[in-house]
Amino acid sequence: MMQRHAPAATIAAAIALCLAMTPALAELNDQPPNAQDQTPAFPDQTRAPQIRQQIPISQTPLIRGLGNPWGMALLPDGGLLITERPGRLRLYRNGQLSQPISGLPDVDARGQGGLLDVAVAPDFAGTRQIWFSFSEPRGNGRNATSVGTGRLSEDGATLEDMRVIFRQEPAWASTLHFGSRLVFDRQGRLFVTTGERSRPEPRQLAQDVSTHLGKVLRIDPATGGPASENPFTDGRARPEIWSWGHRNIQAAALDSQGRLWTVEHGPQGGDELNLPQAGRNYGWPIITYGQDYSGAPIGQGITQREGMEQPVYYWDPVIAPSGMVFYRGGMFPELEGDALIGGLQAGAVVRLKIDGDRVTGEQRLVEGIGRVRDIEITPDGALLILTDGGELIRLARG
Repeated sequence: MMQRHAPAATIAAAIALCLAMTPALAELNDQPPNAQDQTPAFPDQTRAPQIRQQIPISQTPLIRGLGNPWGMALLPDGGLLITERPGRLRLYRNGQLSQPISGLPDVDARGQGGLLDVAVAPDFAGTRQIWFSFSEPRGNGRNATSVGTGRLSEDGATLEDMRVIFRQEPAWASTLHFGSRLVFDRQGRLFVTTGERSRPEPRQLAQDVSTHLGKVLRIDPATGGPASENPFTDGRARPEIWSWGHRNIQAAALDSQGRLWTVEHGPQGGDELNLPQAGRNYGWPIITYGQDYSGAPIGQGITQREGMEQPVYYWDPVIAPSGMVFYRGGMFPELEGDALIGGLQAGAVVRLKIDGDRVTGEQRLVEGIGRVRDIEITPDGALLILTDGGELIRLARG
Protein backbone atom coordinates (compact mmCIF):
# COMPACT_ATOMS: atom_id res chain seq x y z
CA MET A 1 0.00 0.00 0.00
CA MET A 2 1.30 3.44 -0.87
CA GLN A 3 2.32 5.62 2.06
CA ARG A 4 1.64 9.20 1.04
CA HIS A 5 3.28 10.86 4.01
CA ALA A 6 6.32 9.89 6.00
CA PRO A 7 5.69 9.66 9.75
CA ALA A 8 6.27 12.94 11.59
CA ALA A 9 9.05 11.43 13.67
CA THR A 10 10.84 10.27 10.54
CA ILE A 11 10.58 13.68 8.93
CA ALA A 12 11.75 15.43 12.07
CA ALA A 13 14.72 13.12 12.33
CA ALA A 14 15.57 13.64 8.66
CA ILE A 15 15.39 17.41 8.97
CA ALA A 16 17.61 17.30 12.00
CA LEU A 17 20.19 15.22 10.18
CA CYS A 18 22.41 17.55 8.18
CA LEU A 19 24.68 15.60 5.92
CA ALA A 20 28.11 16.73 4.82
CA MET A 21 27.79 16.24 1.10
CA THR A 22 31.24 14.68 0.67
CA PRO A 23 33.19 12.98 3.47
CA ALA A 24 36.47 14.80 4.04
CA LEU A 25 38.66 11.79 3.22
CA ALA A 26 36.51 10.19 0.50
CA GLU A 27 38.27 9.60 -2.80
CA LEU A 28 36.00 10.05 -5.79
CA ASN A 29 38.12 8.08 -8.26
CA ASP A 30 39.44 5.23 -6.15
CA GLN A 31 38.39 2.54 -8.66
CA PRO A 32 40.32 1.78 -11.85
CA PRO A 33 38.56 2.23 -15.20
CA ASN A 34 37.06 -0.78 -16.92
CA ALA A 35 38.95 0.03 -20.12
CA GLN A 36 42.41 0.56 -18.65
CA ASP A 37 44.16 0.95 -22.00
CA GLN A 38 42.13 4.01 -23.02
CA THR A 39 43.34 7.57 -22.55
CA PRO A 40 41.32 10.80 -22.61
CA ALA A 41 41.55 13.08 -25.63
CA PHE A 42 42.34 16.16 -23.51
CA PRO A 43 43.08 17.00 -19.85
CA ASP A 44 40.20 16.56 -17.38
CA GLN A 45 37.96 14.88 -19.96
CA THR A 46 37.52 12.29 -17.22
CA ARG A 47 38.34 12.17 -13.51
CA ALA A 48 38.39 15.95 -13.13
CA PRO A 49 39.71 17.34 -9.83
CA GLN A 50 37.50 16.40 -6.91
CA ILE A 51 35.54 19.22 -5.28
CA ARG A 52 35.91 18.79 -1.52
CA GLN A 53 33.61 21.61 -0.46
CA GLN A 54 31.47 20.70 2.54
CA ILE A 55 27.80 21.69 2.22
CA PRO A 56 25.31 20.61 4.91
CA ILE A 57 22.13 19.12 3.47
CA SER A 58 18.91 17.95 5.12
CA GLN A 59 16.80 15.21 3.59
CA THR A 60 13.03 15.27 4.01
CA PRO A 61 11.01 12.37 2.52
CA LEU A 62 7.82 13.72 0.93
CA ILE A 63 6.44 10.54 -0.66
CA ARG A 64 7.25 6.86 -0.33
CA GLY A 65 5.91 3.94 -2.33
CA LEU A 66 5.77 5.37 -5.84
CA GLY A 67 5.76 2.67 -8.51
CA ASN A 68 8.86 2.92 -10.70
CA PRO A 69 8.90 6.73 -10.87
CA TRP A 70 10.77 8.17 -13.84
CA GLY A 71 10.18 11.90 -14.47
CA MET A 72 8.69 14.99 -12.88
CA ALA A 73 7.86 18.58 -13.74
CA LEU A 74 6.94 21.54 -11.56
CA LEU A 75 3.78 23.53 -12.21
CA PRO A 76 3.55 27.31 -11.74
CA ASP A 77 1.22 26.88 -8.74
CA GLY A 78 3.75 24.70 -6.89
CA GLY A 79 2.25 21.37 -7.90
CA LEU A 80 4.45 18.58 -9.19
CA LEU A 81 3.63 16.11 -11.95
CA ILE A 82 5.25 12.69 -11.48
CA THR A 83 5.34 9.81 -13.95
CA GLU A 84 5.37 6.14 -13.00
CA ARG A 85 6.58 3.71 -15.65
CA PRO A 86 3.56 1.36 -15.45
CA GLY A 87 1.60 4.19 -17.11
CA ARG A 88 0.48 6.43 -14.26
CA LEU A 89 0.76 10.21 -14.10
CA ARG A 90 0.16 11.75 -10.68
CA LEU A 91 -0.08 15.24 -9.23
CA TYR A 92 1.58 16.04 -5.90
CA ARG A 93 0.29 19.25 -4.33
CA ASN A 94 0.09 20.58 -0.77
CA GLY A 95 1.39 17.33 0.68
CA GLN A 96 -1.15 15.16 -1.13
CA LEU A 97 -0.61 12.70 -3.96
CA SER A 98 -3.44 12.35 -6.45
CA GLN A 99 -4.94 9.25 -7.90
CA PRO A 100 -3.63 8.48 -11.41
CA ILE A 101 -4.64 11.13 -13.92
CA SER A 102 -6.94 9.71 -16.59
CA GLY A 103 -6.64 10.16 -20.33
CA LEU A 104 -3.17 8.76 -21.03
CA PRO A 105 -2.45 6.22 -23.77
CA ASP A 106 -1.42 2.61 -23.30
CA VAL A 107 2.28 2.07 -22.68
CA ASP A 108 4.59 -0.89 -23.09
CA ALA A 109 6.02 -1.08 -19.57
CA ARG A 110 8.25 -4.10 -20.10
CA GLY A 111 11.92 -3.75 -19.20
CA GLN A 112 12.98 -0.11 -19.28
CA GLY A 113 9.78 0.98 -21.02
CA GLY A 114 6.63 2.71 -19.85
CA LEU A 115 5.56 6.26 -19.13
CA LEU A 116 8.80 8.23 -19.03
CA ASP A 117 9.37 11.98 -18.99
CA VAL A 118 6.94 14.88 -18.58
CA ALA A 119 7.33 18.55 -19.49
CA VAL A 120 5.17 21.60 -18.92
CA ALA A 121 4.49 24.29 -21.51
CA PRO A 122 6.22 27.61 -20.84
CA ASP A 123 2.75 29.18 -20.95
CA PHE A 124 1.11 26.47 -18.83
CA ALA A 125 -0.63 29.01 -16.58
CA GLY A 126 -2.78 29.98 -19.56
CA THR A 127 -2.90 26.81 -21.66
CA ARG A 128 -2.48 23.99 -19.09
CA GLN A 129 -0.70 22.05 -21.86
CA ILE A 130 1.79 19.30 -20.96
CA TRP A 131 3.94 16.87 -22.96
CA PHE A 132 5.05 13.37 -22.06
CA SER A 133 7.20 10.62 -23.57
CA PHE A 134 6.43 6.92 -23.43
CA SER A 135 7.25 3.57 -24.98
CA GLU A 136 4.37 2.96 -27.33
CA PRO A 137 3.33 -0.57 -28.30
CA ARG A 138 3.46 -0.92 -32.10
CA GLY A 139 2.31 -4.54 -32.51
CA ASN A 140 4.08 -7.90 -32.84
CA GLY A 141 6.16 -7.23 -29.73
CA ARG A 142 7.63 -4.04 -31.21
CA ASN A 143 7.63 -0.65 -29.55
CA ALA A 144 9.30 2.75 -29.76
CA THR A 145 9.54 6.10 -28.02
CA SER A 146 6.62 8.43 -28.71
CA VAL A 147 5.63 11.89 -27.50
CA GLY A 148 2.10 12.89 -26.55
CA THR A 149 0.48 16.10 -25.41
CA GLY A 150 -2.76 17.12 -23.75
CA ARG A 151 -4.40 19.70 -21.53
CA LEU A 152 -4.50 19.09 -17.79
CA SER A 153 -8.02 19.69 -16.49
CA GLU A 154 -8.57 22.45 -13.94
CA ASP A 155 -9.07 19.89 -11.18
CA GLY A 156 -5.90 18.04 -12.21
CA ALA A 157 -7.73 14.76 -12.62
CA THR A 158 -7.82 14.32 -16.41
CA LEU A 159 -5.60 14.85 -19.43
CA GLU A 160 -7.97 16.28 -22.02
CA ASP A 161 -7.63 16.25 -25.82
CA MET A 162 -4.67 13.91 -25.62
CA ARG A 163 -2.90 13.21 -28.91
CA VAL A 164 0.35 11.55 -29.93
CA ILE A 165 2.38 14.05 -31.96
CA PHE A 166 5.64 12.18 -32.59
CA ARG A 167 6.58 8.55 -33.15
CA GLN A 168 10.16 7.31 -33.29
CA GLU A 169 10.93 5.19 -36.36
CA PRO A 170 11.62 2.39 -36.76
CA ALA A 171 9.93 0.47 -33.99
CA TRP A 172 11.86 -2.50 -32.62
CA ALA A 173 11.28 -5.66 -30.60
CA SER A 174 13.32 -4.53 -27.60
CA THR A 175 12.56 -3.53 -24.02
CA LEU A 176 15.72 -1.41 -23.65
CA HIS A 177 17.08 2.08 -24.38
CA PHE A 178 14.08 4.34 -24.99
CA GLY A 179 15.80 7.60 -23.95
CA SER A 180 13.94 9.89 -23.29
CA ARG A 181 14.10 13.40 -21.85
CA LEU A 182 11.98 16.34 -22.95
CA VAL A 183 13.47 19.85 -22.80
CA PHE A 184 12.01 23.09 -24.16
CA ASP A 185 14.54 25.46 -25.69
CA ARG A 186 14.30 29.24 -25.48
CA GLN A 187 12.51 29.40 -28.83
CA GLY A 188 9.74 27.16 -27.51
CA ARG A 189 10.86 24.14 -29.53
CA LEU A 190 11.01 20.73 -27.87
CA PHE A 191 14.17 18.62 -27.65
CA VAL A 192 13.48 14.88 -27.45
CA THR A 193 16.27 12.42 -26.67
CA THR A 194 16.08 8.82 -27.84
CA GLY A 195 17.92 5.56 -27.31
CA GLU A 196 19.23 3.12 -29.93
CA ARG A 197 17.34 0.13 -28.48
CA SER A 198 20.54 -1.57 -27.24
CA ARG A 199 20.51 -4.73 -29.37
CA PRO A 200 23.51 -5.27 -31.69
CA GLU A 201 21.45 -4.74 -34.85
CA PRO A 202 19.50 -1.56 -34.00
CA ARG A 203 22.55 -0.15 -32.20
CA GLN A 204 24.09 0.46 -35.62
CA LEU A 205 21.19 2.71 -36.55
CA ALA A 206 22.51 5.42 -34.23
CA GLN A 207 24.75 6.17 -37.24
CA ASP A 208 21.86 6.06 -39.72
CA VAL A 209 20.26 9.48 -40.16
CA SER A 210 17.26 7.96 -41.94
CA THR A 211 16.14 6.73 -38.48
CA HIS A 212 15.31 8.33 -35.13
CA LEU A 213 17.35 5.82 -33.08
CA GLY A 214 20.19 7.18 -30.95
CA LYS A 215 19.42 10.80 -31.72
CA VAL A 216 18.71 14.19 -30.21
CA LEU A 217 15.58 15.42 -31.96
CA ARG A 218 14.12 18.93 -32.06
CA ILE A 219 10.43 19.18 -32.90
CA ASP A 220 7.58 21.63 -33.09
CA PRO A 221 5.62 20.90 -29.89
CA ALA A 222 2.30 21.69 -31.56
CA THR A 223 2.63 19.40 -34.56
CA GLY A 224 5.47 17.01 -33.75
CA GLY A 225 7.11 17.88 -37.04
CA PRO A 226 10.66 19.21 -37.43
CA ALA A 227 11.41 22.51 -35.70
CA SER A 228 12.54 25.46 -37.76
CA GLU A 229 16.31 25.96 -38.05
CA ASN A 230 17.03 22.25 -37.71
CA PRO A 231 20.19 21.20 -39.55
CA PHE A 232 18.69 18.80 -42.12
CA THR A 233 16.28 20.39 -44.57
CA ASP A 234 17.37 18.87 -47.90
CA GLY A 235 16.00 15.34 -47.50
CA ARG A 236 19.39 13.76 -46.67
CA ALA A 237 18.20 12.84 -43.18
CA ARG A 238 15.16 12.81 -40.96
CA PRO A 239 14.37 16.52 -40.56
CA GLU A 240 13.64 16.13 -36.82
CA ILE A 241 17.29 15.24 -36.13
CA TRP A 242 19.46 17.72 -34.22
CA SER A 243 22.45 15.41 -33.56
CA TRP A 244 23.17 11.69 -33.87
CA GLY A 245 25.49 8.90 -32.82
CA HIS A 246 24.13 8.66 -29.27
CA ARG A 247 23.54 5.57 -27.15
CA ASN A 248 20.80 6.14 -24.55
CA ILE A 249 20.24 9.70 -23.34
CA GLN A 250 18.35 9.90 -20.03
CA ALA A 251 19.61 13.29 -18.81
CA ALA A 252 19.25 16.66 -20.55
CA ALA A 253 18.96 20.31 -19.51
CA LEU A 254 19.55 23.87 -20.69
CA ASP A 255 22.30 25.91 -19.03
CA SER A 256 22.06 29.62 -18.19
CA GLN A 257 23.08 30.47 -21.77
CA GLY A 258 20.26 28.38 -23.20
CA ARG A 259 22.59 25.63 -24.46
CA LEU A 260 21.39 22.02 -24.39
CA TRP A 261 23.60 19.56 -22.50
CA THR A 262 22.95 15.82 -22.45
CA VAL A 263 24.29 12.86 -20.49
CA GLU A 264 23.98 9.39 -21.98
CA HIS A 265 24.53 5.91 -20.67
CA GLY A 266 27.68 4.29 -21.95
CA PRO A 267 28.34 0.55 -21.93
CA GLN A 268 30.62 -0.74 -19.15
CA GLY A 269 32.31 2.60 -18.74
CA GLY A 270 31.80 5.46 -21.17
CA ASP A 271 28.90 7.49 -19.77
CA GLU A 272 29.13 10.78 -21.69
CA LEU A 273 28.41 14.45 -21.04
CA ASN A 274 27.84 16.19 -24.37
CA LEU A 275 26.99 19.66 -25.61
CA PRO A 276 25.16 18.55 -28.77
CA GLN A 277 25.67 20.81 -31.75
CA ALA A 278 23.33 20.89 -34.74
CA GLY A 279 24.22 18.35 -37.39
CA ARG A 280 27.11 16.74 -35.49
CA ASN A 281 27.88 13.03 -35.07
CA TYR A 282 28.75 11.86 -31.53
CA GLY A 283 30.18 8.54 -32.59
CA TRP A 284 28.25 5.65 -31.03
CA PRO A 285 28.86 2.78 -31.63
CA ILE A 286 31.97 3.44 -33.76
CA ILE A 287 33.83 5.38 -31.09
CA THR A 288 33.22 5.16 -27.37
CA TYR A 289 35.02 5.02 -24.08
CA GLY A 290 34.53 1.97 -21.89
CA GLN A 291 33.87 -1.57 -23.12
CA ASP A 292 31.05 -4.04 -23.66
CA TYR A 293 29.51 -5.85 -20.69
CA SER A 294 31.39 -9.00 -21.66
CA GLY A 295 34.68 -7.13 -21.30
CA ALA A 296 35.18 -7.15 -25.08
CA PRO A 297 35.72 -3.88 -26.94
CA ILE A 298 32.85 -2.11 -28.66
CA GLY A 299 33.49 -2.46 -32.41
CA GLN A 300 37.16 -1.82 -33.06
CA GLY A 301 37.67 -0.47 -29.55
CA ILE A 302 38.58 3.02 -30.78
CA THR A 303 37.80 6.27 -28.96
CA GLN A 304 38.48 8.84 -31.70
CA ARG A 305 37.73 9.24 -35.39
CA GLU A 306 37.80 12.23 -37.67
CA GLY A 307 34.34 13.71 -38.19
CA MET A 308 33.04 12.41 -34.86
CA GLU A 309 32.73 14.54 -31.76
CA GLN A 310 34.44 13.90 -28.46
CA PRO A 311 32.37 14.02 -25.27
CA VAL A 312 32.98 17.02 -23.06
CA TYR A 313 33.41 14.53 -20.20
CA TYR A 314 33.11 10.81 -19.61
CA TRP A 315 32.97 8.39 -16.69
CA ASP A 316 34.63 5.00 -16.39
CA PRO A 317 33.38 3.35 -14.18
CA VAL A 318 29.90 4.68 -14.92
CA ILE A 319 27.54 6.79 -12.84
CA ALA A 320 24.47 5.58 -14.85
CA PRO A 321 22.99 9.06 -15.48
CA SER A 322 19.31 9.93 -15.27
CA GLY A 323 17.87 13.42 -14.86
CA MET A 324 19.75 16.71 -14.87
CA VAL A 325 19.45 20.38 -13.93
CA PHE A 326 21.73 23.39 -13.91
CA TYR A 327 21.39 24.87 -10.46
CA ARG A 328 19.84 28.31 -10.08
CA GLY A 329 18.59 29.35 -6.67
CA GLY A 330 19.37 31.10 -3.44
CA MET A 331 19.52 28.14 -1.07
CA PHE A 332 22.86 26.80 -2.30
CA PRO A 333 24.82 29.75 -3.75
CA GLU A 334 27.96 27.60 -3.97
CA LEU A 335 26.17 25.42 -6.56
CA GLU A 336 25.11 28.31 -8.81
CA GLY A 337 25.49 27.34 -12.45
CA ASP A 338 26.72 23.82 -11.69
CA ALA A 339 25.33 20.75 -13.45
CA LEU A 340 23.57 18.33 -11.09
CA ILE A 341 23.03 14.88 -12.57
CA GLY A 342 21.12 11.94 -11.14
CA GLY A 343 23.35 8.93 -10.59
CA LEU A 344 21.66 5.53 -10.61
CA GLN A 345 24.84 3.51 -10.21
CA ALA A 346 26.53 6.32 -8.26
CA GLY A 347 23.67 6.42 -5.73
CA ALA A 348 24.17 10.17 -5.47
CA VAL A 349 23.69 13.53 -7.11
CA VAL A 350 26.73 14.10 -9.32
CA ARG A 351 27.90 17.73 -9.30
CA LEU A 352 30.00 19.08 -12.17
CA LYS A 353 31.56 22.52 -12.22
CA ILE A 354 31.81 23.69 -15.82
CA ASP A 355 33.87 26.56 -17.20
CA GLY A 356 32.77 27.36 -20.75
CA ASP A 357 32.64 23.94 -22.35
CA ARG A 358 35.03 22.09 -20.04
CA VAL A 359 34.50 20.33 -16.71
CA THR A 360 36.79 21.69 -14.00
CA GLY A 361 35.59 19.73 -10.97
CA GLU A 362 33.37 16.86 -9.83
CA GLN A 363 31.68 15.96 -6.56
CA ARG A 364 29.19 13.37 -5.33
CA LEU A 365 26.43 14.96 -3.26
CA VAL A 366 24.25 13.13 -0.72
CA GLU A 367 25.86 9.76 -1.35
CA GLY A 368 23.82 6.77 -0.28
CA ILE A 369 20.48 8.40 -1.10
CA GLY A 370 19.66 5.62 -3.56
CA ARG A 371 19.35 5.43 -7.34
CA VAL A 372 18.59 9.02 -8.32
CA ARG A 373 16.20 9.00 -11.28
CA ASP A 374 15.33 12.69 -11.69
CA ILE A 375 16.04 16.13 -10.20
CA GLU A 376 14.06 19.37 -10.00
CA ILE A 377 14.70 22.76 -8.38
CA THR A 378 11.92 24.36 -6.33
CA PRO A 379 11.27 28.12 -6.39
CA ASP A 380 13.04 28.51 -3.02
CA GLY A 381 16.16 26.76 -4.33
CA ALA A 382 15.68 23.37 -2.68
CA LEU A 383 16.20 20.20 -4.70
CA LEU A 384 13.60 17.53 -5.30
CA ILE A 385 15.02 14.06 -5.87
CA LEU A 386 13.07 11.17 -7.36
CA THR A 387 14.55 7.73 -6.67
CA ASP A 388 14.09 4.32 -8.22
CA GLY A 389 13.14 3.17 -4.74
CA GLY A 390 9.86 5.08 -5.07
CA GLU A 391 10.72 8.14 -2.98
CA LEU A 392 10.36 11.86 -3.55
CA ILE A 393 12.87 13.61 -1.27
CA ARG A 394 13.41 17.31 -0.59
CA LEU A 395 17.02 18.38 -0.12
CA ALA A 396 17.42 21.68 1.69
CA ARG A 397 20.19 23.46 3.51
CA GLY A 398 20.90 21.76 6.81
